[in-house]
This record gives sequence, C-alpha cells and structure tokens, in this order.
Amino acid sequence: MASIKKFQVTFDCAEPERVARFWCEVLGYVAPPPPEGFATWDDFHRTLPPEERGAWFACSDPTGVGPRLFFQRVPEGKVVKNRVHLDVRAGTGLVGEERLAVLEAECARLVALGAVRVRLLPADDENESCIVMQDIEGNEFCLD
Repeated sequence: MASIKKFQVTFDCAEPERVARFWCEVLGYVAPPPPEGFATWDDFHRTLPPEERGAWFACSDPTGVGPRLFFQRVPEGKVVKNRVHLDVRAGTGLVGEERLAVLEAECARLVALGAVRVRLLPADDENESCIVMQDIEGNEFCLD
C-alpha cells in the first residue's frame, strides 16, 4: 500500500495575492511571512523583475492539517466551469433547516468578502443541501 502524501491545491488566477487572501478569510488560513530580510511582501516583490512581481502567492492551514494553497498568475482568464473545486464544509453533520441556516449565514459572510452566490442545490434523497458559489475571480466552489 502506498503511503499517504501531502498535497497542495493550485489555483490559476490573474491576481494571486488577492485571491490567496480571499481564501485565507474563507478557510482561516494564513499567509506566510515575507522571505527573510524583507519586512513585507511588497518589499520582496520590488526586488524582482517586473514580470515576476506578484506572479504567485501561497497560504496554509495554521494547524498543519489542511493542504497548502498555491496561487499562480496565468495570462488567460477563466473560460469554462472548473474541473476540480473545493467544498467548504460549513454544515458537516447538520441536516434540514438547521444545516440550511448555517449555510446561509456562511454564504452571507463570504458574499461580504467578494464571493458570488450562484445557486442553492436543495436536499434530495441522497444529498443534503449545498450552495454553489464563486470566489473573487469566478472559480466555483461549494458551501457544503
């Protein structure tokens, strides 16, 4: 049996630091400190050639449990639906109206951060309700 590997989730985006800081707020993640010898990330970026400034950013779960998130600048914009997306597990273990109330409250918090609510997927015979959303650059995710 293969050993379990750590992994990171990588986002292609136009503004890596902006998107990373959005996800920090969503997930309670933290941005790393700037490289040694620099007081801020802006100080570090000013030492890079213009085309490399702001080309990437990362954040991580402060508990070390969740995967690292990496954001990289790409020239093309988002065109179609994501093939992979995150499920933000806000309603784990809850059902019915209690679950829906928790999801709606979290949805309101995320919309205030710049997310967009797309639609509610109501509960059916197999699944509980979830809310499909988009982050600040239009990447889909589910509030589950």
